Amino acid sequence: MTSPRMPGSADPGIRRAVPSGARVVGVDIARGLALIGMFVAHVAPMAPDPGVAALLDIADERPRLLFALTAGIGLGLISGGIRPTVERRDRGILRRQIAIRAVILIALGLLIAVTLQPLVFIILDVYGLAFLLMLPLLYLPPRVALGLGVGLLAVTPGLAAIAAATPFVSQARLTPVRLLVDWTVSGAYPVVIWVPVMLIGLALVRLDLGSRTTVAVAGLAGAAAAFIALPLASTLPSPAMVADAAWSVPLRASLETFGNTGVAAAVVSVLLALTTFAAPRVRRVTVAVTSPIAAMGGMPLSIYTLHLVVLALAIRVDPATDTLTDDSWGLLIGLVIGSMAFAWLWRRYVGRGPLETMLRWASGRGRAPREPERPAD
Repeated sequence: MTSPRMPGSADPGIRRAVPSGARVVGVDIARGLALIGMFVAHVAPMAPDPGVAALLDIADERPRLLFALTAGIGLGLISGGIRPTVERRDRGILRRQIAIRAVILIALGLLIAVTLQPLVFIILDVYGLAFLLMLPLLYLPPRVALGLGVGLLAVTPGLAAIAAATPFVSQARLTPVRLLVDWTVSGAYPVVIWVPVMLIGLALVRLDLGSRTTVAVAGLAGAAAAFIALPLASTLPSPAMVADAAWSVPLRASLETFGNTGVAAAVVSVLLALTTFAAPRVRRVTVAVTSPIAAMGGMPLSIYTLHLVVLALAIRVDPATDTLTDDSWGLLIGLVIGSMAFAWLWRRYVGRGPLETMLRWASGRGRAPREPERPAD
């Protein structure tokens, strides 16, 4: 996405304006890649070849963390970017709008779980709860938000792993409060992990994603976290192989989550560099080639919800194991290509995604009709 130079910038050519609430193409591409990664994690069949299996394992955790990071970035953009909303009344209105969205997401996630019963973990309700928890943190000073996010991320995955293994949590999951327990500590992605990652994304916006320095430092720090934490995690013993290695489970959880969040930060930084700071020809080519992925990332709620509908319709009995499954290479390819085609055509000829439009209207944010969105060159 090309943007004009920020007025009064002391470093001409180094910074590009990122308007409050604006679509940032690099972030949309990252969100689209996260959706594709989720598709792979959900429906890719087990691969007998170790090399292919290792590639598929990449989609096991990183897409959800990338999604959480871009969610924090989105919150930062709609709340004022590098110049967050100052007036108390305006902050109250925005918090109310976000809270309404969060409640709708929680309700939608629960409704899909009850009615469609797809064979995957649904993130919508956890996503909505994380939004609610972010409301009091929305206007923290950027360095405080970054420090708090990084600090919490270093410990909360391990604490969640410890809590999930306790008899108390095991017993609580057998009671009516199971959903609340899964939301907080024992689910596939509890909010004690999502909120720190979203805080990091929020802080990056406040520190200015239109600055080469911010993007470069975020990318280098993310790469360093990945190159240090992930190899360390892989060296830890597994309790399945070493009987007294239970101590390694929380440590591995924290190291893997920290490293994979670093991967997410590096991915966002590279995409921002290619779509914002690269030479004009490189920017144009990048935006053109990735436009279907960016279109998916521009309507994540619509694409994610539609893919759950497709997965529910694809459930069948596997004759080899006599169990329910939805895994299929054909389904995976169809989901990726179909989602890109739908999102690209919808954005080009209609505009904002269908569920995004409904959510925006329901929360009272911008009910005036909009022109179809077209990616900048």
